[in-house]
Amino acid sequence: MLCRVLMNPLAKHTMRRLLLLLCWTCALSLRAESPRGYYRFPALHGETIVFTAEGDLWSVPVSGGSAHRLTSHPGEESRAAISPDGQTVAFTAEYEGPREVYSMPITGGLPTRHTFDGAGATVVGWTPDKRILYATRAHSTLPNEQLVRLDPMTGLQALLPLAQASDGAYDDAGQTLFFTRLPFQGSSTKRYQGGTVQNLWRFATGDTEAVPLTADFKGTSKNAMWWNGRVYFLSDRDGVMNLWSMTPDGTDLKQLTQHKDYEVKSASLQAGRIVYQQGADLRLYDIAAKADKLIPITLVTDFDQTREKWVSKPLDYLTAAHLSPNGDRVVLTARGQVFVAPAEQGRLVEMPRKAGVRYRHAAFLPDGRSLFALSDETGELEFWKLPANGVGNPEVLTSGGSIFRFGGLASPDGKWLAWQDKNQQLWVFNLGQKSPKLVATSTMRQFGDIVWSPDSQWLAYVQTATNTYKQIHLYRPADAQRGTVTSDRVDSFSPAWSPDGKWLYFLSDRHLRSLVSSPWGPRQPEPFFTETTKIYHVALTPGLRSPFRPKDELADAPKPEAKTKKPAKKPATKAPRAADAKEAAVKSSKPASPETNQTAVVKVTIELAGLPGRIEEVPVPPGNYEDLAVTAKHVFWTAQDTGFDTKRHLQQLEITNTEPKAKALVEDIRSYELSLDRKKFLIRKGDAFYVIPSDSAAPAKLDEKQVKLGGWTFALQPREEWRQIFTESWRMIRDYFYDRNLHHVDWPAMRAKYLPLVDRVSDRAELNEVIAEMVAELSTLHMFVRYGDQRA
Repeated sequence: MLCRVLMNPLAKHTMRRLLLLLCWTCALSLRAESPRGYYRFPALHGETIVFTAEGDLWSVPVSGGSAHRLTSHPGEESRAAISPDGQTVAFTAEYEGPREVYSMPITGGLPTRHTFDGAGATVVGWTPDKRILYATRAHSTLPNEQLVRLDPMTGLQALLPLAQASDGAYDDAGQTLFFTRLPFQGSSTKRYQGGTVQNLWRFATGDTEAVPLTADFKGTSKNAMWWNGRVYFLSDRDGVMNLWSMTPDGTDLKQLTQHKDYEVKSASLQAGRIVYQQGADLRLYDIAAKADKLIPITLVTDFDQTREKWVSKPLDYLTAAHLSPNGDRVVLTARGQVFVAPAEQGRLVEMPRKAGVRYRHAAFLPDGRSLFALSDETGELEFWKLPANGVGNPEVLTSGGSIFRFGGLASPDGKWLAWQDKNQQLWVFNLGQKSPKLVATSTMRQFGDIVWSPDSQWLAYVQTATNTYKQIHLYRPADAQRGTVTSDRVDSFSPAWSPDGKWLYFLSDRHLRSLVSSPWGPRQPEPFFTETTKIYHVALTPGLRSPFRPKDELADAPKPEAKTKKPAKKPATKAPRAADAKEAAVKSSKPASPETNQTAVVKVTIELAGLPGRIEEVPVPPGNYEDLAVTAKHVFWTAQDTGFDTKRHLQQLEITNTEPKAKALVEDIRSYELSLDRKKFLIRKGDAFYVIPSDSAAPAKLDEKQVKLGGWTFALQPREEWRQIFTESWRMIRDYFYDRNLHHVDWPAMRAKYLPLVDRVSDRAELNEVIAEMVAELSTLHMFVRYGDQRA
């Protein structure tokens, strides 16, 4: 049943005003609500809490509310501790570079530097007589932390007579110290019970030895605090770090908090209340009331480190650079984004992408109109097709990804894509049928030097044999035919097909001569092998004569005549009509197919039987060689000098049987790449790229050949990037952890648990902590989370 409400004009006007007022009020309410940050390292005194967020110190009432910023330096200020009189904050900061101890008035003011250790001084707290207690490695010959009392008024320091003490707290009299023996061992791991586990000890003035208090527990006990005759501390006795207390002799244990999700961190006690970090929040525990509550905190800030940022020097983040099929453009991958730059004139194209998506290993498809790249848009790494001119939507090519994949290689005809994955599997993918084929699985290392034959029928690749030597193999996707080119007794690598499809060139370490003439002497040096690599080529069919072999009687011997049929008489042809000529002209103006991008498409024929026996040397002295490439007239490779701080040079050798001699085409390069049509080179020299003809005379002139990237810059959104970094960290652990069962941890559940914290992050250090907490769930040592962009 439909109802219709009739209103008079006055009522309508009144209702409209009420609605506008309601919307305005809601907008003001939303605008007034400041976003929450990520809060760490709290310190408590009276009704004031000082904590770290955005890398700065903030103060806020115990009841919560809007926090007030105390510091603003680009370096991090953390580990705050408030003096017994509540007037001064001691903290660790990076004002002059290294982490040192500073102090400032709690109401704000100019910080005062107190230490010059240069060894990571970390504030621990205050003594009852108003000394700053801090930990340092400056006085230890071993990687151990020790505690020092520092008088902020006089600068006098007193090293406590404890070899291993990373934090601690005194009793009310200042005579007994309850301290943590051993520093944090550095790895992100929960429920640790190893040899460097942190545990609590007691040391009283006049004692000759410290006394262990938590020796009954193999796990972690740390962060000692004192109140009313009891020691309060953090421990993971129930599997998750929580607040506990005990008597000074280590008995009468009591668990105070019962958190099961995020661990308790960085606790600070004053006057019967404990403030601590849990997840991204701060909480307050009242000892007498046995009450625990969240402290609602908002930051009055512009969240400067989350604003859009511009990358002014993209080459610092370059992960891939590839040449177009005919050498007219260069595709660049930097910091997860893809750009196409003209080799000479034209516009710089930025590939469109969805927010938070990372591209990697972008390269041209043979048609020159499209790119392919790995993308994590689906949640896994899949290959996508992108328009090279930036106009149009990307298209996903592969599916079913469940493991890290690495940069692919398209066949010259554009019908196949080859790649390898983290499981050391080599794949080929039919782009038309959307079907993958497993080529091989390596039990030793990743595959290397994957290259297609000119006719796209064969794939040459390098696989490490079980005896650790690298071999060159062949594979034909059409019928899965296989062949082995080289022996497993020497390292062979960097295969390169000749354009005519008759020869396969490669490098091999077969010149083993040590620079050390004798293994004897005062230092007994080991043999040092250098310049071990030589260039070889193998005839793909029997009977071929090496183009480097000098002429002899065999070269001049007459070849048997082949029987030929008389050509059939051609029918008489009429003169072309004008319309036929016009049609032919139209046809010739159509764009060439991928196959015609090269001068000619040859048919590669391989006689696998006896293939290794047809290997011959190329007449070049041995050296430290890599990255072989071949054109119709030349062989190219990079040569590394012997010695310290050596350079790499692009070498050129003419394919001739008349005294061939290697020449340096371009000296001191970082990398090079040959275009698909084999007519251009992409040279990276220093921080510049150059595109030069492949038939350039040595030494090549780079003048006017530089790819102009001076105006290249792009924007990034930190929050989007942080989510991507977090997810990729999760994926890397899933794929690279030594135990495929991930210690029976529900890894997807860990991603769901910690991902919400990423939205609270406001700088890179906070993101690192979230990742470290997630990784720590695997309870494994040597899991480190470090570095990343820091505020400058």
